[in-house]
Amino acid sequence: MGVLMSRRQTVEKVQKVSLAVSAFKDGLREQPAARRRAEAGGTRRETLEQTVQEGEEEASAGPSQPEEVSASKAAWERLRDGRGVEPEEFDRANRFTPPAFIRPQRELHDDEPPDISLEQREQVLNDEMCEICEVWTAESLFPCRVCSRVYHDGCLRRMGYLQNDSAVEVTETAHTETGWSCYYCDNLNLLLTEEEMYSLMETLRQCKIIPETCLTLDDFLHYKHLVHKQQFEQPMEEAQEERATLQFSALDPDKKGHIEWPDFLSHESIQLLQKLRPQNSLLRLLTVKERERARAAFLALDQDGDGFIGEGECHRARHSWFRKHQKETPSCNVSISHVGPMSESSPASSGSGKSQEKTLLATEQEEARPIDWPSFLRENVAYILAARPNSAAVHLQPPA
Repeated sequence: MGVLMSRRQTVEKVQKVSLAVSAFKDGLREQPAARRRAEAGGTRRETLEQTVQEGEEEASAGPSQPEEVSASKAAWERLRDGRGVEPEEFDRANRFTPPAFIRPQRELHDDEPPDISLEQREQVLNDEMCEICEVWTAESLFPCRVCSRVYHDGCLRRMGYLQNDSAVEVTETAHTETGWSCYYCDNLNLLLTEEEMYSLMETLRQCKIIPETCLTLDDFLHYKHLVHKQQFEQPMEEAQEERATLQFSALDPDKKGHIEWPDFLSHESIQLLQKLRPQNSLLRLLTVKERERARAAFLALDQDGDGFIGEGECHRARHSWFRKHQKETPSCNVSISHVGPMSESSPASSGSGKSQEKTLLATEQEEARPIDWPSFLRENVAYILAARPNSAAVHLQPPA
């Protein structure tokens, strides 16, 4: 027991130091830009700071009130730092201080193919102690279905990551096959490096997308048109606009008429990863649990055991495996984090009957192209990553 108490005291000390470090960082941000540039590693950070500052200037140029400008500034800062939506009125009294997040960096060997063997299984082990308080209490710990971290529901509440109905969802799904993603794995934006985050923020700023706001279909299509024009220097074609409309429906499974900001951010983050990184680099982002689920899926499809599956089977895997299973209770959320071809019961399937017919026709005419284990991983890695969020939205819709 003495060990547990000493760990808790250590956590409290770390939290106090974290507050002091945060205050110190805030002081650094107020110093002249020339001094910040002289610090090691300050160049990359400064580009993000400039993007935030430009977003603030655009916000202040309009007829917005001071409160709105302050809210916009805080939203850009949260986006830059990889934090989630934190309303200013959120009561943090008697709560843990969230740990500072450091964005990942690309390694020199990222582009090389990783050694992920089909025959050599990996042992899946969860951490023994809560990620937040570092105390072991056995069955009361909730595991993440993506990484090895485990949590107490009380600690998640004190961190502000578990509120209202979400607590019930974690309790019901964390120990089931459906599973629950922790606040690290649920946010695909945390996979981006500082350079990639700067690229995304610059695109959002140019398209006048304000962080933490919902997007209607018109907003989403306008954004997609601008991004396509910037990238290809030509207008988006009708078929591409239809696909964007279907993606909007997939991101709005409850038919609210708008996309929530976390879903839009996850969608754009995974799109940017596909654009800027090779598949081998994306494969290195997979966790042990994700690799093991991939092995189980491939072996189940390879019934004759020759090490190959058909192309149609590979595509169907995205429908049957790269999504969480339906809940037993009736719900308008037909599938949670469904990543794969739209099924008849999928919320996004009602967007266009013509696209459904094209998909079915393409499936029937698929060539029997044999796909081995490495190809299976490369072609599906983006969909594995896109299935991480707890949201019911489809964050990456595969081609028809």
